[in-house]
Amino acid sequence: MIKATCLACKDGSGKMMCTTINRRAVGPKDVHIKVSYSGICHSDIHTGKGEWGKKQYPLCVGHEILGIVVEVGSTVTKFKVGDTAGVGCMVDACLECEECKEGDEQFCSGPRGFTGTYGSNGPEELYPGGMTHGGYSSNIVVREEFVIALPQKMNVAAAAPLLCAGITCYSPFVKHGLKAGMQLGVVGLGGLGHMAIKIGVAMGCVVTVITTSPSKVELALGMGASKVVVSTDEAQMKAAAKSLHFVYNSIAFDHDIQMYLDLLKNQGTMLLVGGVPKGAMPAGSFALIGRGLRLCGSLIGGIRETQEMVDFCAKHDILCDIELVPATPEAVDVAWERTIKSDVKFRFVIDTAATLNPTV
Repeated sequence: MIKATCLACKDGSGKMMCTTINRRAVGPKDVHIKVSYSGICHSDIHTGKGEWGKKQYPLCVGHEILGIVVEVGSTVTKFKVGDTAGVGCMVDACLECEECKEGDEQFCSGPRGFTGTYGSNGPEELYPGGMTHGGYSSNIVVREEFVIALPQKMNVAAAAPLLCAGITCYSPFVKHGLKAGMQLGVVGLGGLGHMAIKIGVAMGCVVTVITTSPSKVELALGMGASKVVVSTDEAQMKAAAKSLHFVYNSIAFDHDIQMYLDLLKNQGTMLLVGGVPKGAMPAGSFALIGRGLRLCGSLIGGIRETQEMVDFCAKHDILCDIELVPATPEAVDVAWERTIKSDVKFRFVIDTAATLNPTV
């Protein structure tokens, strides 16, 4: 086995501790990555705090992982030592079901479904301790099929969040037919929203940002948005009615989506990527039927799409806007608190290789 130093949630409080975990020895199909950077996703917080189900602690989270390949298995063909590589939200799937064969491993219908990068149960021989651990760590071992190749120029902290935030935008855009010249609305200017602007603009769309904060108008325009609508301004919302082909809704709390449906053209599409536990459609399906609207959910993206997204972002020089933080329990605790308060522009990234203490 391979020893890894990590930051891990010590219990359901989500508070960080320094500890060590074991990774499996490198097998024939495995890639061993020394982690350089690990993005902080709100999913890390939900999982670490047990908000999406009980977890075993200590738990090392993180699924926006960028690093350098330090060892490869005997049958690995896509990677070599020294390559820049990334790991996103999955580290395994059956690769035999219809969904996997179509490149949608995130919808794997095999016996165990897909294996999440952290907090998923798995065989002891693959995941020492019987559970996966993520990227707030010194290294990780992942099977070749779930490793993403990044150009050397993307070996920067701001590329790490692409492995979750980037694909969560790119996948539904491609799957549901977003094309150049279309009008795209982006609801919520956070980690996902700011990536949706950048990717949408690069795809040739006219992007309108819908926000509750007048203070974000100039920020959105500076990222390439053509227009910003302040949703608390009734006149602005009325003027924008029936103007958008797509609305990308990244709001991850209870809210009525009707005001955003009103912005869609007839037969337009709302892409829901934020988890809305309840209250999304109080008026029921009539909100969709009368104008032929479509409401689509989306879950990250498959490995093939993730590689396409990285290549697309490299071509168009797209990176996330980030704040870099050291790999200390105190710094990550503060970053989580600020993430919960939406006090970050727009993603925290842990400077793992440079600051993670090799001894605990």
